[in-house]
Order: sequence, then C-alpha cells, then structure tokens
Amino acid sequence: MSNYEFTTQISQDEYDGFVRNHPNANLLQSWNWARIKSNWDHVYTAVKKDGQIEAAALVLIKNLPAGFTMLYIPRGPVMDWNDQELLDFYMKNLKKEAKKHHALFVKMDPPVVIGKYYSHNKERPHNGNEQLVNAFEKAGCIHQGFTTMIEESIQARFQSIIDKPEDLMASLPKKTKKLIKEAEKRDLEIISGREELVDEFTHLVEMTESRKHVSLRNREYFTKLLNTYKEDAIIMLAIADPQKIINKNEKKLADLDAQLAALPENHKKKRFILEEQKAGVVKDISNLQEIIDSLEDGTSPVAVAGVLTIVYGENAEMLYAGMDERFRRFMPQYKTYIENFQWAFDHGCTEFSMGGVEGTLDDGLTHFKDNFAPYIYEYIGEFDLPVLFYKPAKMLY
Repeated sequence: MSNYEFTTQISQDEYDGFVRNHPNANLLQSWNWARIKSNWDHVYTAVKKDGQIEAAALVLIKNLPAGFTMLYIPRGPVMDWNDQELLDFYMKNLKKEAKKHHALFVKMDPPVVIGKYYSHNKERPHNGNEQLVNAFEKAGCIHQGFTTMIEESIQARFQSIIDKPEDLMASLPKKTKKLIKEAEKRDLEIISGREELVDEFTHLVEMTESRKHVSLRNREYFTKLLNTYKEDAIIMLAIADPQKIINKNEKKLADLDAQLAALPENHKKKRFILEEQKAGVVKDISNLQEIIDSLEDGTSPVAVAGVLTIVYGENAEMLYAGMDERFRRFMPQYKTYIENFQWAFDHGCTEFSMGGVEGTLDDGLTHFKDNFAPYIYEYIGEFDLPVLFYKPAKMLY
C-alpha cells in the first residue's frame, strides 16, 4: 500500500495548481465552481503522496430533509483512474467523509472519454475506456448505465467538442464557410467584454428561452460567472446595423435603376438579370425596415447574438448562448462562434466544448453544432457511491 494521505485541508493555489494542469481537468472541478454553485455546500478533497497531490475533487453538498445530504462530484474526481490503488483509497476515504455529512450517497460523473468520433460515424468506435466501469465498481461505486438522452443524467453524456485545428477556417465545412460569408456581407461587428455587455447578453438569452420554451439563467448568474472567473470569462456579441445596410441597398438600388435606364431595349437578358437583382434589393430593404420597426426603441445598431465562455486550463466551455430570431438571416451565430473559438485557442486552449447533445445524434442541436465540425465525446456516465440507506434513498431520488 502506497503512503497515501486523504485531506480536506488544501489551499486554492495548491488545488487549482493540480486540477488546472491535469490531463483530466474540467471547469466544473475548478475551485471557483463552488462559488457559482452557492446554493450547495461544498468540501475540497485531495489525496497526497509524499506531499504531492495525486487526486482531487470539488464535492458539492446538497442538504436534504431530516438532516441528510447528497454529495455530487461534477466531472470528477480528477486523477489517473487507471491507478486502481489510488482509486480504491480515494473512494474509501470519500465514503468516510460523506458519512460526516450524513450523506445518503455520492454521485459523480468522471470525464472518462470512452469514444471520440464524428456524429455521422454510425460505428461509434470506443477506445476501451469503458472497461474503467469495472475499476470504479471495484472501488465500491455503482454505474448508472450508458444513458442516451440529456435528461437521463446530470451532465450530458455526449458532448460536441472542437479540438484545436491548425487552421480554424480551413477545418470548417463548405456550407459553414458560406454562412460565415453571408454574415460578413451583413457587416456584423463582433465585440467582446464582460460586465458592460451583461444586459444585452441577458436580453438575447431571454429571447432564446422564450423561443425554445426553456429556462436558462438570469443577469445575476451571468454577472457572478464573470466576476468569479474574471479574465478567463468573456461575452462576445454580434452587432448588426440594419439601417446601415438599408442605406447601402438604397445606393445599390439607385445604381440598378441607372443601369436599367441606360440599357437598350433589345438587351432583354441583361434587363431580366438587373430587374431580378432590383427585386431582391427591394425585398431586402423591406425586410430590414420591418426589423427596424419591430425594435423596441427603433435603434440601430443592435446586439443580435451572443455567447458566454469560460476558459479553465487548456479547456474552454461555451456555457450560454442567445440570439434574436428576427436576425436569423444574418447568420450571426456562425460569425460569433468562430470568433469565440479563435479567442479560446489564442488563449492556450486545445479543446472547446459547445456543450451536450442527445445521444441519438439526430436532433436539431446536434445538426447545428455539426456545422462547426466538432467531435462527439462520449463519456462513461454517472456512478453512485452508496453511503447510508442507499436503496430507499435511490428510489426517492
């Protein structure tokens, strides 16, 4: 037996120094995530050997009726899961710690990747890491199965993740490159910032909530993320100026009228082409004016899409995104996402997570994210570590 020591006395610098630089690092295991999940209690746990950390985990504590609790390790613990002796030692001592908190069980979803493939790969090849289920079970955990749908687990078991390419634009599908060019034709401006952009970003998220009939987060939560992660957090917004586009179109319309007036009557083919172009410009002006009229204060420019992303270690997580559906033809999310990816890669990230998708890989969200050529990372799933009255507690859960 190695000379391991289990501890809950660890400094932020020591903890983050280990987790941030570990190959299995994840934002949800950062020290500051406990501040974000302030409606839970928490404890930081670690295993040391000869004074050096070998394993660590942020453990969230949810208070339950009758003085009981449930413990949860989001995307952890952070360690070498192939080291059975270390895994056994950690789980044994985690259970002791859980009993101090009157926990019924500990739930965890370690970021063990068991498959990495494109969504169109029907074979879904695995890498053998699914055998780690046996290692966790040997350490006393109970695997909750290889779930498929997002709602079946706390964290989505399937994630769309972009590995840093040598050339981001070159890595994109042709269709996406065309959509980005369409956005650029609309003279979209991408701006970045933090607290000063929260109000506009919150408004975009609220629009998305209303459109998709979902409940996301509010201004207070976004502000907390930005204040907690500081320079590692960013909001990016796509700004559109429909009035500016109308002005350009009006000049284009005058030019087309001048060309038509000067065109000889027998140039029927050319006239047809010019009249078709004119009709398109007139329609575009009408659509843009309709958008301007629909704006609450009639102002232009306006934020039309936005994202909030946090960098931790070599990983970036796009946590929230929103869009004004009235500007969907501007393709603002494509331009915004690409700028956001590049920002993260320029800040040393090697992976960019766009978040979870359904394991069927045939839903609209998966198809949208596929426009950016991500891999599907398939994770091992959740485990429960029984502590007290596990069976009846699980039935209630």
